[in-house]
Amino acid sequence: MSQEKNLKINTDDSEGSYEPHTPGGHAADASQPTMPVYHRQYGNPAPLGLLAYGTVFLAASLFNINARGIHNGSLVLLFAMFYGGIMQTLVGMWEMFLGNTFGATVFATYGGFNMSYGALYLPGVGVQALYTDANGVLSPDFEQAVGIYLLIWDVITLLFLIGCLRSSAPVVWTFGTTVVALTLLAANSFTGIQSLAVAGGVFGLCAAAGAYYAALAGFYSPTVTFKWIKLPPMSLAYSEV
Repeated sequence: MSQEKNLKINTDDSEGSYEPHTPGGHAADASQPTMPVYHRQYGNPAPLGLLAYGTVFLAASLFNINARGIHNGSLVLLFAMFYGGIMQTLVGMWEMFLGNTFGATVFATYGGFNMSYGALYLPGVGVQALYTDANGVLSPDFEQAVGIYLLIWDVITLLFLIGCLRSSAPVVWTFGTTVVALTLLAANSFTGIQSLAVAGGVFGLCAAAGAYYAALAGFYSPTVTFKWIKLPPMSLAYSEV
C-alpha cells in the first residue's frame, strides 16, 4: 500500500486544520531532507596587488637613487617579472571575477607594464640588441625610445589617477606620486640628466609607501593581528551622512 493511502486527514473542526498524518499519528512529511547551504567566501586580492606594485617601485627607486652606491640595477628585473608582473596579472584576473572592473584594469595593466619593462632589458628578448651597432655600442635612440615608453605608461597612470579620486587617500597618493615619478624618469631618458632619475626615485619611494599603506589597511584585521594594529583606510567615497 502506498504512503498516500496510509495517510489520514485530521478533520477535527475544533482545531480548524487539515493536516495529513501517518498511521502512527505523526505529522506526514514527504519532502526530501534539505541539503546544507554553503555560502562561498572570497578573499580580497587587492592587498597582494598593491604589495607587488609597491615592491617593484621600492626596488627600482632604491637603485635610481643609487642606494649603497649601486649603479647597476639589473636585480630589479626579478621583482618586475616575477612579483610585479605575474602577481599583478593574476590579481587583475581575480578582481575581474569578483566584479571589480577598475581594480582588474589597474592590476592587469601594471602586470603587463612590469613584465614588459623586465623584457626590455633581458638579453634573451633582444630589444637592446636592436639598438646596438656592430661594435656593440648602444644607439642614442634607445634612451629616447625608453623615454617615450615611460611617457605612455605615465599617461595611462594619469588616467587611473583621474578614475580613483573618490577611492581612498593612499590610492590617490600612490597614483599621483607615480605620475610624477614616471614623468621625471622619462625626462631623464630624454636628457640624460642624472638628477632627474634621482628625483624620480624619491617620488617612486613615495608611491611605494602609499601602495604599502593601502595594502596593509586592507588586510590588517583583528582576525590576523592585534586590534590596535589597524590602519584607517582614509576613504574618499561620497557619503550623504
